[in-house]
Amino acid sequence: MKTIKCVDRKNCKKCDLKEKELDEVVAALRSGELVVFPTDTLYGIGADPFNENSVKKVFIAKNRPFDMPLSIAVSNEKMMESVAVLNDNARKLIRKFLPGPLTVMLTKKPSLPDILTSGSNLIGIRIPDHPFAIRLIDKFGPITATSANLHSHPDPFEAAIAQKDLKGHFHTCVDCGKTKYAEPSTIVDVSDGAAEVIRKGVISQEQIENALR
Repeated sequence: MKTIKCVDRKNCKKCDLKEKELDEVVAALRSGELVVFPTDTLYGIGADPFNENSVKKVFIAKNRPFDMPLSIAVSNEKMMESVAVLNDNARKLIRKFLPGPLTVMLTKKPSLPDILTSGSNLIGIRIPDHPFAIRLIDKFGPITATSANLHSHPDPFEAAIAQKDLKGHFHTCVDCGKTKYAEPSTIVDVSDGAAEVIRKGVISQEQIENALR
């Protein structure tokens, strides 16, 4: 296990990680390993979502039931559209709140393996408002973005929490200090056009409703 600490961990507005270190993280993902990375909400456990063995590692690392789907992170709307079906209301929410603390539930495209979604036709996707996460995804592509903790354990708003919970299961941890919000993203199912809040988080239901008016 390796830890990479960013230089400026309190005012992270631009990623200052050396290209060589970023390449190490990308190489780990491409070889099927797991990485712990920061987002604006919590630390996530990243894996190649198209690699079924890597996805399986995420479930095992978290001690997460295989019938509980994983979410993924992308870096822009175009990348999101490559793996899921977008509708008008989805686009409204994406353009209003993302990058940011919102996960949208959409109909997945066949390229995403069923193990990722526990056999469901829906996938949760977000664009994290964090310079390292965006830089990593821009270079690697979509990654799993479920929280980097054991199932039902406290939220990993600091790297140390993730390191303790997932010890022995990840290749590299990128430590950028405490996350901006220190709480989960709001999850909204907008797969059929109507918006339903599945999990309360940083963004309120009122904000969601206002964005769709």
